Amino acid sequence: MPQLDVTTFAPQIVWLVITFLAMYFIMAKVALPRIAEVLDERQTRIDDNLAKAAALKVEAEQAAAAYEQSLAEARSKAQDEVKVVIDQANAAQAKAQEELAAKLDKKLAEAEARIADAKDKALANITEVSADVAKATVEKLSGVSVDDAAVNAAVAKAMEQN
Repeated sequence: MPQLDVTTFAPQIVWLVITFLAMYFIMAKVALPRIAEVLDERQTRIDDNLAKAAALKVEAEQAAAAYEQSLAEARSKAQDEVKVVIDQANAAQAKAQEELAAKLDKKLAEAEARIADAKDKALANITEVSADVAKATVEKLSGVSVDDAAVNAAVAKAMEQN
C-alpha cells in the first residue's frame, strides 16, 4: 500500500497541509459567510413572525374583550326588554283583573238586589199565607168568622216579635 510507505509521508503531509489550508480559506471566505447569512435571515424571519404573532395575539385579546363587552351589553338590553314586556303584561293583567272585579261586583250587586226583592216578595207572600192560614184555623177551631184586618194585624204583630 502506497499510503503506508514511509518514504512518501513528507509529500503527503505537504499536500495535506496545502489542501487543508485551501479548504479552510474557501470555507471561511465563501461557504461560512453564506451559511451565516442564511442563519441570520432565518432568525430575522423567526423574530418577525414572533412579533406578528404577538401583535395578532394582542389584537385577538382586544377583539375577545370587545366581544365580551358587546355580549354583556346585549344581555343587559335583553333583560331590560324582558322586564318591560313583563311589566306591560302585569299591567294588562291588573287591568283585566280590575275590569273583571268591576263586572263581578256589578253582577253581585244585581244578584243581591234580586235576592232582596225575592226575599221581600217571599216575606209578603208568607204574611199573606200566614194570614190565610190563621183565619182558616180560627174559623175551623172556633167556628167564628174573623175580619181580615184583624188577622193581618195579629200576623204582623207576631212577625215583628220574631
